[in-house]
Amino acid sequence: DLRKPILVFHSPQDKVVEVKNARDIYGDAHHPKSFISLDGANHLLTNKQDSFYVGQVISSWAHRYVNPDELEDLSTEKSVVVRVGREKYTTEIVARSHSILVDEPKKHGGKDAGMSPYELLLASLGSCTAITLRMYADKKEWDLREVKVHLEHFKQHAKDSDCCDKDEPKIDKFVREIKLKGNLTEEQEQRLLQIANRCPVHRTLENTIEIETKLRV
Repeated sequence: DLRKPILVFHSPQDKVVEVKNARDIYGDAHHPKSFISLDGANHLLTNKQDSFYVGQVISSWAHRYVNPDELEDLSTEKSVVVRVGREKYTTEIVARSHSILVDEPKKHGGKDAGMSPYELLLASLGSCTAITLRMYADKKEWDLREVKVHLEHFKQHAKDSDCCDKDEPKIDKFVREIKLKGNLTEEQEQRLLQIANRCPVHRTLENTIEIETKLRV
């Protein structure tokens, strides 16, 4: 009953959703409608080539039905630009030629269309850490095959105690666990752990930060 353009993808090898479900959706939908069979793909499109293919097809297909002039291009002469409209709380971010979406989880009133701001902050620290270790290991010609960084963020009392006064100020704490894979000595692993604390984002977060905010004409 939506009477909207619809594009249906299905893989014959999908072990989660049977082809009957896709066929029923396509059969019940009104035109314009399209059906594409993803031979060899799995349900979660974990193969990178499959996911890229689907993304490219969706982009080309949707272009016929979306007016690109409805929203002005998001660009800036600064490093990053962020925009949110009336959608709760899906937010666009553009940096150079790259774009992502940030959102709040559904339990906080968002649509969960992307990472939350704090998750993005953790991702910045984690990715900077991983890249820094990769660069260092490459320079040293160490056999570092993979870096995984697991992170979490929470607030705790400045004096970590169970009997803290509830009015005592809290600090932000980031916990970062690094998993290294490769043919590394214990000494090399400890050195990489030290280097992790030198990544640029880590240093920025530890430094005194000044944020200047003003209205833009």
